[in-house]
Amino acid sequence: MASDRKLEHINLTLESQTKLAEQDLRFNYEPMLSAHPENVDLSINFLGKTMRTPMWVSSMTGGTGVAKTINSNIALACREFGMGMGLGSCRKLLFDKTDWADFDFRDEIGDQPFWANLGIAQVEELLASKNIQAVIDLVGDLRADGLIVHVNPLQEWFQPEGNRLKQSPLQTIQQLLDQVSLKVIVKEVGQGFGPESLRQLLALPIEAIEFGAYGGTNFSKLEMLRGDQQKYEASLPFAFVGQSANQMVGSVNQILKEIPNPACRQLIISGGIQNAMDGYYLTSKSQLPAVFGMASAVLKHASESYESLKNFLQNQVQALSLAKAYLKINPDYHG
Repeated sequence: MASDRKLEHINLTLESQTKLAEQDLRFNYEPMLSAHPENVDLSINFLGKTMRTPMWVSSMTGGTGVAKTINSNIALACREFGMGMGLGSCRKLLFDKTDWADFDFRDEIGDQPFWANLGIAQVEELLASKNIQAVIDLVGDLRADGLIVHVNPLQEWFQPEGNRLKQSPLQTIQQLLDQVSLKVIVKEVGQGFGPESLRQLLALPIEAIEFGAYGGTNFSKLEMLRGDQQKYEASLPFAFVGQSANQMVGSVNQILKEIPNPACRQLIISGGIQNAMDGYYLTSKSQLPAVFGMASAVLKHASESYESLKNFLQNQVQALSLAKAYLKINPDYHG
């Protein structure tokens, strides 16, 4: 009843106050230009496929016992919502298929983007041992669309069991591209890429750059926490360096002024993306076709149940639709 609603409004008035300090200056709110959104087309042609929702579930986990259920939930959700998925590190599968079921989800995800994943250290080792066929076989056996190579020199350095890189990741990626016809995405793992690294990556014939930006899960810090206290204290400053997703979008846009037709022309904007509004802002700001990646929130809900994950994603899609209807990028905002 209207009277009940009015009483509820009165009771909630004080809790509904907003402050200018909380104002989201990224957007201009345009309430005059659209009806309420229904069945909004959010699709994007990305990685050679049509994604109905411009969201990417970033590489996370595998081979841990509970990973099969988590990854199955994610794959099924990607199929239902038309999203893309990057597997967690597939290193375990290179020469041992014991945990294969934790990664084999092509049937669940259907024709949505589905990508295998290896670390730069493993790719360097396989190239040095002339065993790059193992990578080709891995991608083929998983029926994956291609290979994500995660670049993580700081994580490897701080990891107690970490590998030591003998050449630059750029050299390794170039050698990989020279020797295989696989489609390749290059990503970072929580600290992003600086402008010169982005410049070099944009010049390579890779399918996309995934930011893995500063502001989300930082795998360098994760490894520091696994070490002894004295080493942790000495290493900790390195956990606070990196580029945010917003900074990286700005860097790529600036590079495009100098190099308007780079070889790589797609972005997965991940790292510190907390919600659909963040993703909408950054993908709208990007001058290259882009989707946005979320990891920790998706992992939380996928760990609970498929229903929890589905409800979470439905809410994100609704928020994206509302943003597309009423929000425009504020050109005067440079935060």
